Amino acid sequence: MHAQKSLKDYEFWFIVGSQFLYGPEVLEIVADRASKMAASFDADAHIPCRVVYKGTVKTNEEITRIVKDANYDDRCAGIITWMHTFSPSKMWINGFSLLQKPYCHLHTQFNRLIPDKEIDMDFMNLNQAAHGDREHGFIGARMRMARKVIVGYWEDEPVRARLGSWMRSAVGCSVSRNLKVVRFGDNMREVAVTEGDKVETQMKLGWQVNTWAVGDLVREIEAVTEAEVDALMEEYRAKYDFATDNIEAVRYQAREEIAMKKILDREGAGAYTNTFQDLHGMKQLPGLASQRLMEQGYGYGGEGDWKVSAMTHIVKQMTEGLPGGTAFMEDYTYDLEPGKELSLGAHMLEVCPTVAAAKPRIEVHPLGIGDREDPARLVFEGHPGKAIVISLIDMGGRLRMIVQDVEAVKPKYGMPNLPVARIMWKAMPDLLTGAHAWILAGGAHHTVFTYAATAEMMEDWAEMMGIEFVHISSSTDIESLKKELFVMDVAWKLKGI
Repeated sequence: MHAQKSLKDYEFWFIVGSQFLYGPEVLEIVADRASKMAASFDADAHIPCRVVYKGTVKTNEEITRIVKDANYDDRCAGIITWMHTFSPSKMWINGFSLLQKPYCHLHTQFNRLIPDKEIDMDFMNLNQAAHGDREHGFIGARMRMARKVIVGYWEDEPVRARLGSWMRSAVGCSVSRNLKVVRFGDNMREVAVTEGDKVETQMKLGWQVNTWAVGDLVREIEAVTEAEVDALMEEYRAKYDFATDNIEAVRYQAREEIAMKKILDREGAGAYTNTFQDLHGMKQLPGLASQRLMEQGYGYGGEGDWKVSAMTHIVKQMTEGLPGGTAFMEDYTYDLEPGKELSLGAHMLEVCPTVAAAKPRIEVHPLGIGDREDPARLVFEGHPGKAIVISLIDMGGRLRMIVQDVEAVKPKYGMPNLPVARIMWKAMPDLLTGAHAWILAGGAHHTVFTYAATAEMMEDWAEMMGIEFVHISSSTDIESLKKELFVMDVAWKLKGI
């Protein structure tokens, strides 16, 4: 793939606040403790990225300098602050006014318990996180900063898990700011939700979304050598079961995969789109080829849907190393048994095999649309488990992210004549209420389906990017959602004035 960073290539700077009032001995103790905390975070399995202690800051100038350094260091994906002692918050204003990286306020203290016999005023002067973090919290609120507040003892697993989750969201922010999306052709004709303001989106999220002619892709496909195809076919045979005798169809998908990957890597792109309405010069709509590229971490969107393509890539990057998988998805049809309603998600061809319950099969079947040869694709069922579906939509003047909690189940039907990958799930709070809520919020038919990301992770990402967030969960009710959408509509319009 292109020069893509892994999570351990990112750093988070641990910055501790204090002041000169307490004298050099206290400052030495603070620095030593902060260094030990950062090293402990850095070595913890819940923490996916590097944590680097960057210093105990005591002046306006120190804070401003370290924020400037963070802004311009490509390795730094965010800052974590903690006030071990009392750090007067006015000294943070200049630095925070310049901050361009995600920010987490960790409210903790070095000692777990109050030492009954040893506590005296020296101890009180040194251990003032309950005091200092409240002063620090005020300036974040006063400046109306996007921030993550995590409260709890720094050695506890829930604190580290939440910190690690927030870091993944911050990495998603960095990925977003540098993302290029290649569109092979344009959108499917007359589809509304796949459209959007690409200029506004680049201003807000950083995405560079541009078009490459299908002819450019065809020329690259024709240049793929037989040796390249042979090598990839060996990989296919090692990873998947072959349930077809149409080997030429599979080999053509290999050509498409190789060609698309070359273009994406040459352009430094992490995501792409295509549409079955624009296949001029191609023998098949990419099916297996697109599934394979998603398996490698590229984002994909059908019918020219560049928003879901970009989000698929971002979520895959955020959730590196987490179990479950992430895939481009589409709501297709429902099973409406009263009280047991389920959704069936699939797509014509392109569902990522990272969500498969068992070894996928390569099959070749007619597509029915697109007027091309029968394409090869991977067929499988998704595995059971808690998941979310994510939709990013353009509301005109602002972007809205909608996340719904779902629970994937083993499909209740065999569906032997459905030749595509599929997942069945129960939507929260139930299918009827959940679908009602989804439609009221404007959620798209294309989504990112992920077992690996959480709603909290995506909410943190949305806040970092400065976009609206709607969560449909087990506690959602329609009347409350209507009020929430109305209030947010007014608030975001006022925010844009």
